Amino acid sequence: MKVANLLTLFLFLTISSQLPIYARAGGFDVPAGAVIYGVMPTVFGTGGFRSVTAKLDYLQKQGVDILWICPINETDDPSAISYSITDYYKIREDFGTEDDFREMVIEAHRHKMKVLIDFVPNHTSNRHPYFLDAESEGKTSRYYPFYDRDSQGNPTYYFGWDNLPNLNYSNMEVRTMMTDALKYWITNFQVDGYRLDAAWGPRQRAQDFWPKLEASLSAIKSNVLLLAEAGARDPYYFQNGFDLAYDWSETLGHWAWENIFENPQTAGAKLISALQASRHSPQQIARFLNNNDTGKRFISRFGPEMTRVAAVLQHSVPGVPIVYSGDDVGAEFDPYDDPAPISWSDPHKLRSHYKKLAELRERLPALHSGDFVLTSIQRNASGLAFFRSAESSELLVILNFGNKADFTIAVPERYRKRFAVSSLLDELSGQKKTRRPVSGQDTINVQMPARSALILRP
Repeated sequence: MKVANLLTLFLFLTISSQLPIYARAGGFDVPAGAVIYGVMPTVFGTGGFRSVTAKLDYLQKQGVDILWICPINETDDPSAISYSITDYYKIREDFGTEDDFREMVIEAHRHKMKVLIDFVPNHTSNRHPYFLDAESEGKTSRYYPFYDRDSQGNPTYYFGWDNLPNLNYSNMEVRTMMTDALKYWITNFQVDGYRLDAAWGPRQRAQDFWPKLEASLSAIKSNVLLLAEAGARDPYYFQNGFDLAYDWSETLGHWAWENIFENPQTAGAKLISALQASRHSPQQIARFLNNNDTGKRFISRFGPEMTRVAAVLQHSVPGVPIVYSGDDVGAEFDPYDDPAPISWSDPHKLRSHYKKLAELRERLPALHSGDFVLTSIQRNASGLAFFRSAESSELLVILNFGNKADFTIAVPERYRKRFAVSSLLDELSGQKKTRRPVSGQDTINVQMPARSALILRP
């Protein structure tokens, strides 16, 4: 649909109706209003897991519910973050000891936070002992069939990852190996689940592996949480044991909101299309601005004011937001460039903003469950507006990614009675916003400063 048509249509699209307070699939109840925090121990300090443990009071006050720890396993790559695993049972020495990790998990649980670890089931390092043995001994090696191979017997890999050979999930020993390794960290360290790296890879090669794995893990921990690094638009993952998946487009690895913020004056209209396309299980979508693969940080590309508005979007649409290491203080780094510990000085005053968003998600049922209804903003493509409602709670979220503008927002009939008042409370600022007089009750007129956001309730 052309942008011009989007600007003139009064678009009332209900993405989901009466969505549950808990998003449940593989067996884990994602807490209402949950916020996930992506943890790179090297960003927190030189003490590895101990540095993370020292920050748990802070993270709890920030409203974090779930920690996602980057891969902790022994690796051949001593960079800040590595998916080149050489031993699924050992911890990287630079992150600390087993006791350090166990203490971090215990303390996280004491702070009422769940712990996920990033696990790499699709491939191993080409320096893994099994692969080295297969390369050295050829077909006589016990481990030769552990790796997926092409018709010439060469190990397969994705993209340019020639140092990351794919595992062969047609081999039952590989399935057992991986299942046992995933059980190990639950049984011995009481982790609560996993972010499963490149989950789309085993799915492509062995579609029956994931549901069988989920059943095996649930047998030892009934509420295990599984986050797929895969696109949430594909229902396969939610039908086969996963609780959450990524906010990707149909193209593998591409963010659904990619390239939207480059032109602020059209960002709102483009977001409408992106949100329409992600209607499947929207409460189970992991929403992010940054993660380990997004490279240069969002704030570095678009600045602090755009970051503020985008963070409101991330926390107010259906799904579960991921706040990545340092997002809450505007940290600027690349996860694969071995960053030193960041400064937590918060130069852009983002800490209180993220804390407020987490608090609103927990306090207001409409922000974490219930209906999500997109509506139109007449003659302005820079803005996005939508209604959220659950139980007796109704909200209007208005986002302006562009320049200062007057917005005329269409009000669906179901919301007109509640919003037919002279002023609305902005939950973000705590201030009342007076409506400009309009004829009839089918529109709301608001003045929006450049790159600003409102969460309004009657």
